[in-house]
Amino acid sequence: MLKSSLGSGILAMPMAFKNSGLLLGAFGTVIVGILCTYCVHMLVRCSQVLSARTKTPKMSFADTAGAAFSNGPAKYRNMENIAREFVNMALFFTYYLGNTVYVVFIASSLKQLVDNHMEIDLNIRVYIMIVAVPLVPLGIIRNLKNLVVFSAVATVFIMVGIAFTLYFTVTDLPDTSTRHNVAPLSQFPLFFSTVLFAMEGIGTVLPIENSMKKPRHFLGHCGVLNIAMVVVIAFYSMVGYCGYLKYGDDTKGSITLNLPKDPLSELIKALVALSILFTYGLQFGVPCEIIWERIKHKVPIPRHDMGYYIMRGLMIIGTVVIGAIVPNLGPIISLVGAICFSMLGLFCPAVIEYVTYYDANKPWYRFRNIKNFTIAIISIGALISGTYYSIEEIIAFYAKNPFF
Repeated sequence: MLKSSLGSGILAMPMAFKNSGLLLGAFGTVIVGILCTYCVHMLVRCSQVLSARTKTPKMSFADTAGAAFSNGPAKYRNMENIAREFVNMALFFTYYLGNTVYVVFIASSLKQLVDNHMEIDLNIRVYIMIVAVPLVPLGIIRNLKNLVVFSAVATVFIMVGIAFTLYFTVTDLPDTSTRHNVAPLSQFPLFFSTVLFAMEGIGTVLPIENSMKKPRHFLGHCGVLNIAMVVVIAFYSMVGYCGYLKYGDDTKGSITLNLPKDPLSELIKALVALSILFTYGLQFGVPCEIIWERIKHKVPIPRHDMGYYIMRGLMIIGTVVIGAIVPNLGPIISLVGAICFSMLGLFCPAVIEYVTYYDANKPWYRFRNIKNFTIAIISIGALISGTYYSIEEIIAFYAKNPFF
């Protein structure tokens, strides 16, 4: 559970605080963390209730959405397939665009390392194309067993990288009076979207709960979910607060890009970049399987293997192309958070719970209805405002950095 939420996204937290200020960022991170945790609670509870109703031992996110509508009020039952496909598409875009962020992150780190040691000033898009060379063979691997070694190495690299990054971040901090406590409110959507991107791990929650020997220990006041999220929120708040306090307005999309040019810092950047490179194949499996399930019937059975690998290769190139179009790490993180994680992490659980517990005759129905409506409005607001301000930043980036 910790690994699903506590990952490379933590390195973007100082940028989130840059868009909120120290005080607002500290409170905002806790509030967003509580909101994300509560939405996960809703999803897991609904999955457990629907499992009992349908006598299905294990249910995925999409299965839960479909079962909610198929077993809900009669007027919604014809929307079962729509709900299932909506969740699958949300999962697809979340993981696929998340991999695009990985491409930009690796390329940004590579560019900085080269710029610091060689008198070469190449456009970041050149580095994105270079990154495609190792990405294709790593991302095309289908058998997860073959990725175990890469995953183990990536875990070690990211742990070492984050540990040393924390050391650099929390030492020699300036006085808090040198930083904003509250940034302009127009930047808050970027903060909200970035924290959602960094913290949200709802796509892996049900697989974790389904694999537990005692699933009842997942929820509860001292359950797996609450304990893990308390740790996540604490770490994210500390890194965001200290990172922005140290680097101020110079804070970059990943805090590793702010580290000094000494050999240890350069090693940390390389380790974190390599950890994300080695994680790419694992993350890439989710969107690939979603797409393959929809197109494999169009491919002759004898050519399934070839068709699958061609599809996977083209999808990898797609993440590279999108990264080359939007190579600015900060806005693309906010954009993915606004579009994908607001829908998947907030909107979908609220709608699923609304349909699952639909009963206008119950005394608590109105309160639950208002609560779910409020969460849905928050998610739509994050989607619209986060997308608007992220695109605004991307346009400003293009004004200063033409494509060619």
